[in-house]
Amino acid sequence: MIWFLTATCIGVLFLTILAMKRTRAQEQLQHHSITAAELHALLAGGQKVALFDVRQPLDLLAHLEIIPGAQRIAPSELLEKPTLIPRDQEAIVYCTCPGEKTSREILHRALAMGFSRVKFLRGGLAAWKPNGYPLEPYREVFHLHDAKVAQHSG
Repeated sequence: MIWFLTATCIGVLFLTILAMKRTRAQEQLQHHSITAAELHALLAGGQKVALFDVRQPLDLLAHLEIIPGAQRIAPSELLEKPTLIPRDQEAIVYCTCPGEKTSREILHRALAMGFSRVKFLRGGLAAWKPNGYPLEPYREVFHLHDAKVAQHSG
C-alpha cells in the first residue's frame, strides 16, 4: 500500500512539474512572439526593427514576395551564426512553416545564447498576407539544392 501511495505521489509530482514547464514554455513563446498587426504597427510607426525572412528555399520559391525591409537569410546560416541577429534592437524572424517551426528553432537558439530582444511573427507570412499588409517582390538570387535560382522581375 505504501509503495502504491509513493508511486502515486511521484507520478503527481512529475505531472505537476511537466505542466509547469509547459506553461513556462508557452509564456516564453507568448512573450517572444508578435502578431502581424503588431508588427505592421511597429513598421508603420517607423520603429527600427531588424526583420529576417528565414523561409526555406522551396517556400521562398513558392511565394516570391517579402515583407518590405526584411532581410532574407537562409535558416541554416542563422542557426549556425545567431550573432547575425543584432543585440541592440528588436529583431523579428518569420517563415512559412506549419507552427512556425523554423522561426521557433532560431528563437530558441538565440535565447539560449542570451539574445533577449528576439521575437517571431506568429503565423509567419501566412498571417501577414491576408491582412493586405505591404509585400514586395523578392528578386535576389538564392540557392536551391546547390543550383542557383535567379529571380525574375515582372
